[in-house]
Amino acid sequence: MWYYNFVTKRQKRLEKVRNNPKNVRFEELDQLLLEFGFKRRQPRSGSSHFIYIRGQLRLTIPMNRPHLREVYVKSVVKLLDEIENE
Repeated sequence: MWYYNFVTKRQKRLEKVRNNPKNVRFEELDQLLLEFGFKRRQPRSGSSHFIYIRGQLRLTIPMNRPHLREVYVKSVVKLLDEIENE
């Protein structure tokens, strides 16, 4: 019988972001948050801050090019780890 470690794409993306928080693009974090069930509200009138909502949770992430700041990435990873362990 064959046994293998089944890892979803979502888990692989989270691990990639966790291992290198200084080199994460906005698009990567956006996709990860949407996969975890967050709804995205796009900014209005020239703002660069995107708002993500899931139940009572609310995140505000500024879109920086080419990479996001490490502090935002680490806080998102911590939150997603808590959600995954529920």
